[in-house]
Amino acid sequence: MTEGFLDQMAAASRERVRVARCACSQAELLARALDTPPPPRLHLQPRGFDLIAELKLRSPAVGQLRGPGEDVVPRVTSYARAGAAAVSVLTEPTRFDGSLDHLRTAAQALLPLGLPAMRKDFLVDAYQVVEARVAGAGGVLAILRMLPEPQLEALVEQARALELFVLLEAFDELDLERLDGVLRRLGSEGLLAGVNSRDLVTLQVVPSRLVQLARSLPTGIPRVAESGVGSPEEARRVAEAGYDLALVGSALMSGDDPAALASAMLSAARAARADAASR
Repeated sequence: MTEGFLDQMAAASRERVRVARCACSQAELLARALDTPPPPRLHLQPRGFDLIAELKLRSPAVGQLRGPGEDVVPRVTSYARAGAAAVSVLTEPTRFDGSLDHLRTAAQALLPLGLPAMRKDFLVDAYQVVEARVAGAGGVLAILRMLPEPQLEALVEQARALELFVLLEAFDELDLERLDGVLRRLGSEGLLAGVNSRDLVTLQVVPSRLVQLARSLPTGIPRVAESGVGSPEEARRVAEAGYDLALVGSALMSGDDPAALASAMLSAARAARADAASR
């Protein structure tokens, strides 16, 4: 993803918000959100390792992962039964083939299993947090470099008001410095710190960045490795580097047995944590 790509995604996201607001005001949408049963909360292993498994039909960097007829329910429930702590659902329609309907379906399927769904999109407005809550989500992802301070703070405050967690995504040291500032101003309640190892110029995943940037991650907040984790060995590596979770999409979407892969990744990462604790 290039910076130009992020700009395009932000512009398209703002247009979606504009259209949605014409159909339903934020006040109306908020009333619907407050009338919706609360989603499951995110529960993490206190000294272990967790997985956010992803539903993603397409990636601009990789191409088509699954067809539009993919059955959401068996996939997300298999993630849950494999031990995932949450399921990330792409809702961006133009480049990822996602939709709020996917989120709604996933959230409904996960509700009796006690797992939250997380809206993953190029969010630019607190309105979209309310949309996520109406669809049943228990969390949202926000890309730090896409959001000016007022929008970022409004997004976090809206998420907290609706009791949603927020995964704040960073790509480099500058993003992590900004994350430190966010935590100083707003505190860490309901926030997770993520590092995406994809190079924004070449589109390539650079797994070594996860280890390099782990040293700059804040403490006292769950730390998430994003991109570059597709095998049990890679899950073990990021656990050893100090991450508490991994967000895994393409490897699970393209694999023949995603539940087995998710379970193996969790076992490897938790074994690494147990080894470290016993030293």
